[in-house]
Amino acid sequence: MDRPHFKFWPPRLPRSITVPATSLWHNLATSAARFPDKAALVFFGRETSYRDLADQAERLAGTLQTLGVQRGDRVLLDMQNCPQLVIAHFAILRANAVVVPVNPMNRAEELKHYITDSDAKVAITTGDLAPELVKASDALPAGDRLSRLIVTQFTDAFDAGVQGDESPPPAWRDWLLTRHPLPALAGGEVTAWTDALAAGHAASEHVVGANDMALLPYTSGTTGLPKGCIHHHSSLMHNAYASVLWGQSSSETVVLAVVPMFHITGVVSVLHTTIMSSGTLVVMPRWDREVAGRLISRRKVTSWTNIPTMVIDLMSSPNFASFDLSSLCHIGGGGAAMPQAVAQRLFEQYGLRYVEGYGLTETAAPSHANPFDHPKQQCLGIPYMSTDARVVDPDTLQELPVGESGEIVTHGPEVFQGYWKRPDATAAAFVEIDGKRFFRSGDMGRVDEDGYFFMTDRLKRMINASGFKVWPAEVELLMFRHPAIQEACVISTQDAYRGESVKAVVVLRATHKNTTAQEIIDWCRETMAVYKIPRAVEFADALPKSGSGKVMWRLLQEAENGKQA
Repeated sequence: MDRPHFKFWPPRLPRSITVPATSLWHNLATSAARFPDKAALVFFGRETSYRDLADQAERLAGTLQTLGVQRGDRVLLDMQNCPQLVIAHFAILRANAVVVPVNPMNRAEELKHYITDSDAKVAITTGDLAPELVKASDALPAGDRLSRLIVTQFTDAFDAGVQGDESPPPAWRDWLLTRHPLPALAGGEVTAWTDALAAGHAASEHVVGANDMALLPYTSGTTGLPKGCIHHHSSLMHNAYASVLWGQSSSETVVLAVVPMFHITGVVSVLHTTIMSSGTLVVMPRWDREVAGRLISRRKVTSWTNIPTMVIDLMSSPNFASFDLSSLCHIGGGGAAMPQAVAQRLFEQYGLRYVEGYGLTETAAPSHANPFDHPKQQCLGIPYMSTDARVVDPDTLQELPVGESGEIVTHGPEVFQGYWKRPDATAAAFVEIDGKRFFRSGDMGRVDEDGYFFMTDRLKRMINASGFKVWPAEVELLMFRHPAIQEACVISTQDAYRGESVKAVVVLRATHKNTTAQEIIDWCRETMAVYKIPRAVEFADALPKSGSGKVMWRLLQEAENGKQA
């Protein structure tokens, strides 16, 4: 029996698709063969053609193999959005290896885990981030350290003297124009990006296929350190191909690439989808509303995947009326609900419907999306191509009727293979329903009478700060290293701009009672990624605990919610 959402299925699109049986590298190679002179990347006025993009990826792949990278090896990629990220991403795939994308906001203490857990021996980064990566590696036992590091500078990819609408804003110029000296790596070697490309090593045969691992992105959870999600070429290929069809992408599509391309949405819905369709990526290294407005206007951007706070910020610009958004055909995203008033203004002024979607690192980004012709606001959408998603009772796993809240579970070719080195977590993440293997999202939702999914709550303990997922258990583990902290419990607090922010309830050691909240916040700034840092610290004499001694974080969260009611 048909699910009700098929009444709203996009016309002329199949409900399920046959995915190419090739690796993701073939998508770039094919686009380069078909459109060699077309701009694949635009970065502060400099265009990189598909021919040049594929050639640089080939050359870097050859160097990676001479550094010892073999089939299936994991290679860390730690960068903000820039052409080198795209080149390195495809070079790693071309070398038959696995991309381990790392959030460039991570500090040394966090980076240690990504190095040791993935068993990576080679990393690629930018000059501004290299010292933190070296600091992390050098602090590890000799056998766990990186052995090779390739370092690029932002000005390897654009003209430092660029002027006009496509020049970096003044606040970015020092960051982007500074050429950092290469650091020393304990027990290893550091190579400049330009030397790695100029070395002239030819890559060996490309032999991996659909069922080989391509990506190992990390996601945190309710307990412990981040877990690696095993994605084969096939799961990413499915969602890239589906997104090309769903978004009606073509070689004429121009995409504003400002969503971070270390994040699963940026990797799949922006990077791979655009390269597969032979479109153009207009690359922004980080968010700036004035830069975004000028680039959309000048480059005639047709598609912009984002988080709602970016749209809100752009529309708040004093120069907003001077920006020309008329080229935009598609605007949408996820990570947080778009306020209805903002969505309405987009539609009334530009005829644009903000299209929301839903997905997780484990589902290669979208498992749900709103149809372009029939989107619903503040809605996750309907199950994606080839996907069976349901709302079930989290205890009995029985599917629930329309309107009742339960856990969202997903079955489809985009679902990951399992957690790296964590068979226990993998087993807990999957259930069998009607003979199919479903992934348990940990998110609570409901389905309306039309088959559209809506978020209602989370089973998992997670904070959503401007679309970045913050897992309290991970922040707590880092905070416990502070000499003044005896106990810490991390909860969410409402934020008018970010949606949610991080708050820590802290019990100080008796010997450190004079420690201030600001001192703890400043320490966190040196220890963890900026989006994880508590914006508020509240001191308590003790944390509420259950009979078994577990911190009752829900009581603290409910008390915080009550303050803001």
